Amino acid sequence: MNILLTSAGRRTYLVDYFKEALEMAGLTGAVHAANSQVSPAFFAADRHIITPLIYDQAYIPFLLDYCGRWNIDLLIPLFDIDLPVLAGSRDLFASAGTTVVTADSPSVGICNDKWKTFQALTGRGILTPRSWLEPEAPLREIRGGNLFYPLILKPRWGMGSLSVYQADDEEELRVLDRKIRREIGQSYLKYEAAKDLDACVLIQEKISGRELGLDVINDLAGVYRTTSVKEKNGMRAGETDGAVTLSLPELSALGARLSGLLGHRGNLDVDILEQDGQYYVLEMNARFGGGYPFSHAAGIHLPYALVMWASGKEPEEIYLKARTGVQARKDIRILVQDEMSGKEEKP
Repeated sequence: MNILLTSAGRRTYLVDYFKEALEMAGLTGAVHAANSQVSPAFFAADRHIITPLIYDQAYIPFLLDYCGRWNIDLLIPLFDIDLPVLAGSRDLFASAGTTVVTADSPSVGICNDKWKTFQALTGRGILTPRSWLEPEAPLREIRGGNLFYPLILKPRWGMGSLSVYQADDEEELRVLDRKIRREIGQSYLKYEAAKDLDACVLIQEKISGRELGLDVINDLAGVYRTTSVKEKNGMRAGETDGAVTLSLPELSALGARLSGLLGHRGNLDVDILEQDGQYYVLEMNARFGGGYPFSHAAGIHLPYALVMWASGKEPEEIYLKARTGVQARKDIRILVQDEMSGKEEKP
């Protein structure tokens, strides 16, 4: 079995997890890493390839050709802007014998578009911060005594902590709204924001409290399997840097509801904030998120489960259960280019 991780970036741990999964399943094959430039994941991969940029018209034809030549069974996108492009081409890859492991296009749209996230969650009675697409609406709420500063502003289509700001008064609200629009136009966020430039900034009420994360795991048919719950105790550049696994039945139940809403394949990464005993869904990502390694450290082995499902087999139940109370932190290591092990495939 052959596996391709696109936009692999710094996720060397995922390359290692999938190599281990193949070994655990008793399968021969290789783990490939793809990126538009040399990335740390190349050091761990069996093979690596530099691709065209995601929004380049050559990107999908290039990957289809690569998957065909290397008999790629599972294609796993790891970057938010990669998801809609690959989800929209799922049938093309399937006809070539490659399964794209993410949600279908409508569900990816809900996850990537924070306004659609707000609408989908509120429409199903799931708590999420109140949100608006232009300053006048929250200002009316503030003047009416129904909302209070601070407010959070962020790109409607965004990820990590890119261009996320806090406004403490009306002047800051208006200035930051303009600032974010400029920053979107100067970054890769401009591609998705082009869908609606007049409404590309999201304004939210600020929820303060305990930061939690979920890994909501579905099989390759989109059927719910399990939820891993973590409390975050360290963040770096918008990504979880430290966490401890918990047993919170109400959040496991929430994970099952979100699975039913999206019907994704593989992992759904969910950010939660607890305020006054209530749980608010902040964001959802239809991919392996930065918090997955903490579920993995607690016993979940989603790469192995994906390999087994792709082989028409069922993984042992132990690999779909996270032990509680497992605390872990990320570390930094240096990779020397002379020691790169993966073989390079020239474009």
